[in-house]
Parts: sequence; structure tokens; C-alpha cells
Amino acid sequence: MLTIKVGAQEVFDESTDRFRFEGGFELELEHSLFSLSKWESEFEKPFLGDAPKTADEALAYIRCMTLTENPPGDFLEKLTPHNMEEINAYINKKMTATWFSDATPQTKRNTETVTAELIYYWMSVFQIEWEAQYWHLNRLFTLIRIANVKQDKPKKMTRAEIAQRQRELNAKRRAEWGTKG
Repeated sequence: MLTIKVGAQEVFDESTDRFRFEGGFELELEHSLFSLSKWESEFEKPFLGDAPKTADEALAYIRCMTLTENPPGDFLEKLTPHNMEEINAYINKKMTATWFSDATPQTKRNTETVTAELIYYWMSVFQIEWEAQYWHLNRLFTLIRIANVKQDKPKKMTRAEIAQRQRELNAKRRAEWGTKG
């Protein structure tokens, strides 16, 4: 969850010789599958993908991300460029310690359009608890990717790969034991 200060005024406090913020309100946001599904319900088009969003669509997504109950009606207009940078940085965060090496088997790039319903389907297939729809979206995608990798059967080695592996093991053993074969 991201908490930002919106509509605050920067004021110089002479008693402490520092700037501080006065007024405004805190806005809590969550970039989640639930937020994405609310946005897609409203606009009836996929949120994810390369299609550019209009300024109104981007602001509507921020509204869909909002967890704060009863924010002021004009809170979207009070967002500063700094607020927008914070929101974009939050949306793009990895939000997990998990990483994938290049050795992780990759399947062919999926060309289907990813929508909220498809992600809900993946959650069902991998038996992911429904509570995960409120997680940061990137964290949920990582869990789905892990489930996909773990469910794949190990790829069988070809005869050439098996022979190469045996040659490498034999060479290692010869070097280790100082023998010629």
C-alpha cells in the first residue's frame, strides 16, 4: 500500500528554521488486481499492455486504486507532479524478493490479451487464495509465474545432452582423482 500526502502546503517554520507541510490529507492507494478489475469494468478495455492511456484514464485508475474512504471530491485535481511520480514509482516496484535467473525455463511469449478475468482464471488454476487479489499486482504476477514454473514437468535431456553431461562428469572425476580414465 502507498500512502501519500495530497493538497498540503509547504510552510517555513521560523521557530525550527525548517520547512513543513500543513493541511492536506493522506491518501492510501493499492495497485492490485481488484483495482485493475474496477478500472476495466468502467472502461471495458484491457488496462495492461502497450496501449497508451489518456490523462482521464490514468486519473481514473488512481481513483480505482484509492483505499481512503470518502476522499475529497476534487482529490485527483490536487495531485502534484511529485505525487504522480510517487504513484508511478509504486506501480512499477517489484514488491518481492523473488528473482528469476536466465536459466529459468521460459515458455513462448503469450500473445493473449491479459485482462482481470484472465488473471482471476490463473488464480483459480493455481489455487491461489482470493485474498491475493488485493496484493500489489507485480507480487501477484510473481506468484503466478512461480506456480507456472513449478507445475511444468522437467524437460527431458536429449541423447547428445546426456552424452555431454557424462563426458563432463568423467573429466571432472579424472581431474579429481588424478587418473587417465
